[in-house]
Amino acid sequence: MIAIIPARGGSKRIKNKNIKSFNKRPIIYWSIKTAINSKIFNKVIVSTDNLKIKKIAQKFGAEVPFLRPKKISGDYATTRDVIKHAMNFLNRNSNKIEDFCCIYPTSPLLKEKTLVKAFKIYKKNKKKRYVFSAVKFSYPVQRGFSIDSKNQVKPIDKKKFGKRSQDLKTIYHDAGQFYIGNTKMLKKNINIFSNKSYPLVLSEEIVQDIDTITDWKIAEIKFRNR
Repeated sequence: MIAIIPARGGSKRIKNKNIKSFNKRPIIYWSIKTAINSKIFNKVIVSTDNLKIKKIAQKFGAEVPFLRPKKISGDYATTRDVIKHAMNFLNRNSNKIEDFCCIYPTSPLLKEKTLVKAFKIYKKNKKKRYVFSAVKFSYPVQRGFSIDSKNQVKPIDKKKFGKRSQDLKTIYHDAGQFYIGNTKMLKKNINIFSNKSYPLVLSEEIVQDIDTITDWKIAEIKFRNR
């Protein structure tokens, strides 16, 4: 199995997000370090279109055997496209590789033992199901609402809006740390979030989506306290 870390150069909300300093290191360092220290990967690959990211990734022990094409480096490129490109490149230029783990570059809270556990689950399921990181919503989404152009509140679900939190079903979302799969799943275009997947549910203490500077600061606090 190989690890693939997708890390493009462009970032609109946080400038240079994938190499911005996090706890005195470029944030991608933590994903590379965790992947290497887990000792479950034959290679740790970084897919990037950026020479600066390439240099930093190589400095910390990752391989960067190619620069990602522009057509899959823009705002609308999907992670699936990036993984497919990396797997196709590697299989054209080395021994056949079936299994991969996509690790996101801004996952400083990801732990080695989490990856090891996920890999064991993947093998237990005979490599027929995706395994991905998940976490529960911290607030019941059934009690959410939208606000229209007239600043009027519209509940998402009027029937459930007035119910107690403890009476509502727990709902989960992608934790955005990693997912494990193989080339057969990619070729069949199997959706990660389907009955062909196994969600590894993580504690909120070790999960943080990082899209804003506020998110970044919260992640740093969680990192110091983990």
